[in-house]
Amino acid sequence: MPQDSPVSNLKKSAQERRAGTKDMIGKLVAERTEMLALFCRVAGLEPFQGSRNHNPTQELLQEFCQVLVDYIAAGHFSLYERIVNGTERRREIASLAEQLYPRISDTTQTALDFNDKYDSGEFIEIGPSFHNEMSRLGEELAARIEFEDKIINALLAGRN
Repeated sequence: MPQDSPVSNLKKSAQERRAGTKDMIGKLVAERTEMLALFCRVAGLEPFQGSRNHNPTQELLQEFCQVLVDYIAAGHFSLYERIVNGTERRREIASLAEQLYPRISDTTQTALDFNDKYDSGEFIEIGPSFHNEMSRLGEELAARIEFEDKIINALLAGRN
């Protein structure tokens, strides 16, 4: 059985990387879509002091927080890990990502702060400041998505 040539091996490796990149992006976008759907539902919540018993509003907020953290992690442990670790081979993508990553990190901190406040696993009171906090989180997520899309578009350019 003939062995693959070095050129053939390089082509296979490149195809595997492209498939891996598309899978990684697909997972990130799926997490993002789920998070945005829940964000819209949570944004409509009214302030409440409810009881400590079974509370569907609190459950929705906790579900959102969990999905929010999953989405943030999906970006950091896939898309951005390549950049931080220096394993992105294409210089123009690495340069773009290095430019955007500090701002993306800022959005991460806002999301984690929101999660820390509202996903304690115990009774949470949604007070009057909740909508302002959701608005700030929404602005940060919109910026993050814009930055992510720039990186995603650069990763996918010429890779069809």
